[in-house]
Amino acid sequence: MRAQVGEAEVMAAVQRAEARTSGQIVCVLARRSCDSGGAAALYAGALACLAPWPLLSATDWSAQIIFAIQLAVFILALAVLGVTSLGVALVPRAERRRQAFRAATEQFFTRGVGRTQSRAGVLIFVSLEERYARILPDEGLAGKISEAEWREVIAVLTERLRAKRVTEGFVAAIDRCGALLARAAPANGKGNELPDGLVRLD
Repeated sequence: MRAQVGEAEVMAAVQRAEARTSGQIVCVLARRSCDSGGAAALYAGALACLAPWPLLSATDWSAQIIFAIQLAVFILALAVLGVTSLGVALVPRAERRRQAFRAATEQFFTRGVGRTQSRAGVLIFVSLEERYARILPDEGLAGKISEAEWREVIAVLTERLRAKRVTEGFVAAIDRCGALLARAAPANGKGNELPDGLVRLD
């Protein structure tokens, strides 16, 4: 299911922010970043192993029927855990965050955030199922914007995400990033280098 996000509002916020800076802002919204296949297979296998025991003690069904039920339990559990957020929830939190960070890093390079002329690109990345948000600035901003200031942007973003106000979260984070970039990388009159629209990974 696609999250309801005001994509026009996000684009307008990016354009408004970039009008004051030579920096570039790219926003990415992922439905899921974590691969839960391993955890899904593990738990589905455990359920399938447990399934025959009550059947053996409570019924006189043949081994073939019980085996068929065991196989069906495995397939059903694997399907449910593989396509729902329950499968993601079974992945350890540290692993979920590691995979989400990897996805954010991939998007940073894929979207060209680290290849702008000013080296002042910023990626705002949100992954919904992992409840993960990350700001990735380019190396040209190192020493110009502190870690504490980036953490403030994350705090503004995550506060609204927890309230399921995704559009508001992006817009607030973009506005904060725009103010920081205007100070660290003032406008130089050059054109826009990266698309302003929200990138959706569904």
